[in-house]
This record gives sequence, C-alpha cells and structure tokens, in this order.
Amino acid sequence: MGVSIRKPDDAPGKAWPAICVGLFVAFGGVLQVDGRFFEATRFGYDTGTISGILGMTYWQRLFATDGREEITGSQESLIVSILSAGTVVGALLAAPMADFLGRKIAIMLSCGIVFNVGVILQVAATAQPLFIAGRCMAGLGVGLVSAMIPLYQSETAPKWIRGAIVGCYQLAITIGLFLAAIVNYSTQNRQDTGSYRIPLAIQFAWSIIIVLGMLFLPETPRFLIKQDKLDKAAKSLSRLRRLPIDHPSLVEELSEVEANHRYEMSISKASYLDCFKGTVGKRLATGCLLQGLQQLTGVNFIFYYGTRYFERAGFDDPFIIQVITNCVNVASTFPGLYLVEKMGRRNLLLMGAIGMAVCQFVVAITGTVAGTADQAAQRAAIAFVCIYIFFFASSWGPVAWVVTGELFPLKVRAKCLSMTTATNWLLNFGIAYATPYMVNEGAGYANLGSRVFFVWGSFCFVCIFFVWYLIYETKGLSLEQVDELYGIVSKAWKSQEFRPQVSFQDAEEMGAAKRGMSLSEVAEKKASIGHGEHAHLAR
Repeated sequence: MGVSIRKPDDAPGKAWPAICVGLFVAFGGVLQVDGRFFEATRFGYDTGTISGILGMTYWQRLFATDGREEITGSQESLIVSILSAGTVVGALLAAPMADFLGRKIAIMLSCGIVFNVGVILQVAATAQPLFIAGRCMAGLGVGLVSAMIPLYQSETAPKWIRGAIVGCYQLAITIGLFLAAIVNYSTQNRQDTGSYRIPLAIQFAWSIIIVLGMLFLPETPRFLIKQDKLDKAAKSLSRLRRLPIDHPSLVEELSEVEANHRYEMSISKASYLDCFKGTVGKRLATGCLLQGLQQLTGVNFIFYYGTRYFERAGFDDPFIIQVITNCVNVASTFPGLYLVEKMGRRNLLLMGAIGMAVCQFVVAITGTVAGTADQAAQRAAIAFVCIYIFFFASSWGPVAWVVTGELFPLKVRAKCLSMTTATNWLLNFGIAYATPYMVNEGAGYANLGSRVFFVWGSFCFVCIFFVWYLIYETKGLSLEQVDELYGIVSKAWKSQEFRPQVSFQDAEEMGAAKRGMSLSEVAEKKASIGHGEHAHLAR
C-alpha cells in the first residue's frame, strides 16, 4: 500500500479538497492547506525560536539585569514559561469563542490580531518586561488556535483519513521547530538586535498566510448544523466532498450528524457541567490525561531548553545538535501520519510509549554513569535522544491531537477540546517553569543534570498502562460512531472488536431520547427486532 492517501472505493466524492483543507489548517502549528497546517507551524516556530534566542550572547547581555552578562535561571524560567501560561487562558477561551463566532472566524481573529500583537511587543522589546508581556499575549493566541485547529480539522476531514489530517498539526509544529532552528543558527552570531528580532518577526508571515487562506475555506458543517443552518451546512459539506448537495451519501452524512445533535440536545443541555457527566466525563478525563502525559514525556525539555542544556553540559556546538534533533523530529512525523491509520491510535501509542521509556532511561543512565564530558557518552546520549524523538514524533506527538479531536460529542466538543488543550498547556507551563530549577547548578537548584531523564522515563512508563486501560480505538469511525463506541463498549482493550450497530437516526426513530434509552439499549432493541424479522422470514 505504501504511504498512500488513496481513498477507499466505497467512500463517495473527491478526497483532495478535504485533504488540502486539513493540511492548510495544520499550518497553524508552523503557526499550528486547510487552516490546520498553518496554525501548527506557528506554534512550533515560536517554541523553537525561544530555545535558540536563550543561547544568543547578544540577547543574554541586552536582557540581563543588575550588571550581569546573562539572565538568571529564575528569569529564564519566567521568560520561557510565560507563553505557556498565556496559552492555558487562550485554550479555555477557545470554546466560547469558537461556539459564538464559528471555527473559521475565531481562527482568523486569533492568528491575525491576538498573536500578532504579542509578536509586535516582543520585536519592539529591549528589556525583559515588554518581552515577557509580548510572550504572554502571543501565548494567548497560540492557546486559542491550538484548541481550534484540531476542532476544525476533525469536523471537516473524512473518517478514513481523519487521523492523518489531524496528525498534520504535529507535523506543522515540527516544521516550525526546524525552521526556527535554521533561522536561529543563521542569526546567532549577530551582535545587534537583529539576532533576535529577525527570528521573531518572521512569525508575521505565518499568521498572514493563515488568515488569508482561511478566507477561502468553508465553515465546518457540524458547527453550522449546531447553529440550525442546515442549508449552509449542506453547501459546506458539498464543497469539502465535491458532491452535489442532493447526492445520497452527502444527504445521509448530514442526516446522521443532525440526528446525533438532536439526540444529544434532547438528553441534556450543552453546558460545562455536561462535560463531566456519563461517558463524556470519562472521555474528558482520558483526553486531559493524554495531553498531560504527552508533555510529561519530556519532549519540550529538549525543544525549550535543548540548546542551553547541551551548552552547559559541555557538548560541542549545541546549535548544530538542536538542528539535528529538529531534522529527526520532522522526518519522524511522516511515518506517524501513515501508521495512525494503518496500526490505529491505540497500538501506535503503545509502541511509542515503550520506545520512549527505553530511550529516556538509556540517556539517564549514560549521563549519570559516564558523564557528559566523555565523548563516547555524548554521542550515545545524542543518538538515544534522536531515537526518543523518533518514537515521540511518530506516535504521541500527532496521535494525542488525533485522539482528543475524535473523542467528544458535537454539543460539547469545543468545550471539552478547550479543556484538554488547556491541560496540555498547563503541564507545558509547569515543565517550562520548573526545568531550570531541576537541572541547573547552584543554591536553590536540584542540579539533576542528565538524571532529569529518569523523571521523563518514569512518566513514559506510566503512559504504557494509561494507553492499555483508557485509550479506545477510534480508527475508521465517524465522530458520531465514536459516541456509540463509548456508549456500548465499557473496556478500552475491547474497543478494537467494536463494529457500529446503530445510527442516531435509528435512535430518533425509536424515540430513544423520550424513553430515556441509552445507545446500548437501542442496539439491543434493534438486534432483537432484526432477529425477530429473520425468524419470521425463516418460517
């Protein structure tokens, strides 16, 4: 089969419109050719930029205080982590903003206004206060978009390639990190403000591309159905699938989404309290733990503090090492985009967790026993850091966003996604703030050095058990069928045996909501009716 994106023979319509839309949106990760590709790249670029800027001699002297030659560990901690603090707030605000304005307009405002204001403040800064304020504002924009992009992608992509499309958000992040490493390497030796202003100002290009591109993309059909704009929803889905509005398969897809929404709304309101009830509460806990554990695997220790860590540990040319790790990060994401549909979400996460745990412990043991001054130990540590990045970038990097994008019912999808994304950023903030205190030397610091990899390795070990007990396999299911999966299957390790039995149109015809019937009860009733009809025909 290869790394093919050929759609199944029974999937109607064209594949390329939804794929292009999904890829474009992902660019928000450089920021994040659907709106998803552009947002991811921007986020990745910002993360990679600050890692390199912290290692620039001119920036250190300019922003140092009290006559020092470089900023203190506590100042470094605040400057790096303040962006993540802003993203937590942004992620929580994403739900009301996306539900009120729509997914499309909310993404455009977040990129074009909120994020760009933060970039302007950082570019203009020559001292810490304004620079910190700019990073906080930029973080607000990143948080907004990081919750909205997976939402937009999951609501527009066909089910047979949804995992790969949403996974492109992580690909765009890795591309952003790589571009930042290249730009930082090019400007690191400048002895003027261009050393940091050039890398920061380039971010304007990413946000402009996203805003202009989103002008030509449709609003998501599911959001329009949620707003009772059925005609507009049909036109939107028609553009995405390249099918006539009256095509039977398009009518069927829209009818199922609409029936699902009516069923959900007839059971309960779409309040924040509903996010914690029943199977939705279980799914929210799963999504929050998944995003939290993604951060606790230690990946952002490498990409936030990698240059400074390698520099202090005595490694030769830490900027080159950072470029190498970013190359590995980008290249390793492509296998993940293929394997997420080939192996499935659950198996890929299990493989990644095992591989990451082994690599983290090897790096920790090597650094602790042999020390980083030994050339052989240095090479071994770098090699296993790269292998670790391979496992992360091909599994937990993209798949965490894929799974959380698929978990939730339409009525609370934006709210739940905002909370799972906020969890990701909350842990990101905690790790970014605490890391200098964990690894640096001196009074008030833990001086863990390479032993910090024991911490990340232990969390990778926890990830193995988490996936086995809580991650359901959602490959090949529509977003509506995921609701049925959680309503019928009680144990995650049995989810791979699940096959859809009912539709929400069945539930509506049986008056399930009025009778207080669960989906499992609808399935049992449908099965009994089918069995009765079969017995009648046999007689």
